[in-house]
Amino acid sequence: MARKHSKRGSLEDLHGEVEAPVEIAPCWLCGRPTGKTIVWHHPVPKSRGGRDVVPMHPICQQTLIANFTNSELQRHGLDVESLLAHPPVRKFVDWVANKDPDFTAPQAKKQR
Repeated sequence: MARKHSKRGSLEDLHGEVEAPVEIAPCWLCGRPTGKTIVWHHPVPKSRGGRDVVPMHPICQQTLIANFTNSELQRHGLDVESLLAHPPVRKFVDWVANKDPDFTAPQAKKQR
């Protein structure tokens, strides 16, 4: 037969605990707070030896993928300013700056 209560204490003890506030990570590309969905992006692609990950909005990651190849991302590395110097990316970041953190929209295909 199953226990009605945990061995660790009564239910009243659980309600007395206060949870620590959750820190919202800013998006690596646009700097806005991340929403419900966070994509952990490899600035240097894993296929090119990248190990570091950064938090991003899905729409921001899709923009990077649509505008850069893996070798271009490898050259830029963790330097977000060099990515923002690319006019289509700068235009996107300026456009998305006032949007909701969970905003999403269809993205254009890669222009090659």
